[in-house]
Amino acid sequence: MPLIDYTREEGEFQWVEGGSGPVLVLLHGLMGGLSNFEVVFDHFREKGFRVVLPSLPLYSMPVLNTNIKNVSKYLHRFLKHLQLSQVTLIGNSLGGHVALVFARKYPEMVRAMVLTGSSGLYENAMGESFPRRGDYEYIKKKTKEVFYDPEVATKELVDEVFSIVNDRNKVIRTLAMSKSAIRHNMSSELTHIALPVCLIWGRNDTVTPPAVADKFLELLPDAELNWIEQCGHAAMMERPDEFIELTADFIRRRIEPSV
Repeated sequence: MPLIDYTREEGEFQWVEGGSGPVLVLLHGLMGGLSNFEVVFDHFREKGFRVVLPSLPLYSMPVLNTNIKNVSKYLHRFLKHLQLSQVTLIGNSLGGHVALVFARKYPEMVRAMVLTGSSGLYENAMGESFPRRGDYEYIKKKTKEVFYDPEVATKELVDEVFSIVNDRNKVIRTLAMSKSAIRHNMSSELTHIALPVCLIWGRNDTVTPPAVADKFLELLPDAELNWIEQCGHAAMMERPDEFIELTADFIRRRIEPSV
């Protein structure tokens, strides 16, 4: 079934949920959406996990409150609403950054993390001329550059990004969130995050390059690093089978050996 069939909405929260068992919380990135994790969601909900995918309020918060810390607080309210704790956070790009901030502030609620192409240390934006509203070919080019295989950037995905950069309210919040991510560098905080972390990185990531993954590995006390060859910034989209295999292996070894 498509993700929309698993969509729920209560109060300020909208999310996708399926399956039962140990809880995995999937966190999408700034220019990404729930569909980025569709293959991962389907796999783990069928393999004995309760998989929860919240829609992060990246475009609905007041501009002055649009920052990483407030998204982390939103995640805290959301998990409290669902009465969830001891979850495994799986985040891509900005979603990984939110996971790190959350784990630093609420370590008692997190069992482990899986980060792929996470911000938090250093990332490349779409360039100084971003967003160049109205220039579809430019947005198409920059979207394709996120992936090693440009064909992963389907017309639907390009159209989605194009609609964001042509929505004034979304552009303002996108830029506010991007600046917040740059300001909230986690270098001095990572050594205090002692829970198990699985880093899954595309060898050809140009947004958060391989050196970023190496630095995460160096600073996080209990981290392991797995490379996916011929893969860019969003491994769960571009190489979902490898991403799932690495995530499942990490979960079996470090979190849920019986699943």
